Amino acid sequence: MPPRKQTPPRAWQRMLSGRRLDLLDPSPMDIELEDIAHGLARVARWNGQTLGDHALSVAQHSLLVEQIASALRPDLSTRWRLAALLHDAPEYVVGDLISPFKAAIGLDYRELEGRLLRAVHIRFGLPGEIPKTITLLIKRADKMAAYLEATQLAGFSEPEARRFFTAPRGVPEHELVRVSNIEPLPATVAQSLFMARFEELIERQTG
Repeated sequence: MPPRKQTPPRAWQRMLSGRRLDLLDPSPMDIELEDIAHGLARVARWNGQTLGDHALSVAQHSLLVEQIASALRPDLSTRWRLAALLHDAPEYVVGDLISPFKAAIGLDYRELEGRLLRAVHIRFGLPGEIPKTITLLIKRADKMAAYLEATQLAGFSEPEARRFFTAPRGVPEHELVRVSNIEPLPATVAQSLFMARFEELIERQTG
């Protein structure tokens, strides 16, 4: 009796929009803002190990990173502010793995994230690969956001946080006050704020 053919593992996810996103070969046409905002608002930063009645969502973190990047570079163009807002967009389907786990998994995971992010960029009118200077700026803002989250919500002391993240130097004082008081929001609120900021940036870019 010939061996039974094995069905290949499912590599796509059904979205609430009705789209079916192939995780290994994502098409920009299968990416919708509503799915991203819904997913990111329900993915917890720090594996949920944060203070407060609600998890700190990746959607709220993304808003914080865009605010910090814009504060570091007040002349930052709208398209790169949008890139900052979307920097963690792949996590709406792959989740937010903490850095030690990403390091353990290795390059395959980062390659998957990279494919998804390129598809997201193309879907919303950004280049698949953004300039290195902008990538570095977003990474810097991301580490500053992580420092603020770590010290305010995730139980890190300031010396410990400085070992792993970046203290928010270079951010104007008035902007630092604005971004420094982080209060985790309900998922529906974070989702609405993320979508509103996205739509504001898109309107600016096309207006």
